[in-house]
Amino acid sequence: MEPELWVGDPAGAIEFYVRAFGAVVLHRVGHDREVVAQLGVGDALFWVSNAAGARLDPLVIGGRTSRTLLVTDRPEELVSAAIDAGAALTSDVSDEHSWRLGRIVDPFGHEWEIGHPTGEWPPR
Repeated sequence: MEPELWVGDPAGAIEFYVRAFGAVVLHRVGHDREVVAQLGVGDALFWVSNAAGARLDPLVIGGRTSRTLLVTDRPEELVSAAIDAGAALTSDVSDEHSWRLGRIVDPFGHEWEIGHPTGEWPPR
């Protein structure tokens, strides 16, 4: 599964994800506000595209359209980099429910959990 994040400024969002998460742009077409791009962070893949029509931009609606879980062995590093790049911290990295997680909201209104399971997953 590869989620697609809809934003009003896809080019800016791509720049943020590269700075914040070390994302690599794997595929990109278009420019400015008409962009579709696939990004990768380790084994995690996701898409960024412009919000239009029924595609809702979280900043326009004043809420969240989803929460994305980015699985990484480096949650402290990525949460810190995301904050330095302009994200808002909503929960420090800590251990909970068999995961080591931190939470942020990126500058484009998308909510993220960043972390990894602390033991065997899924639990037995």
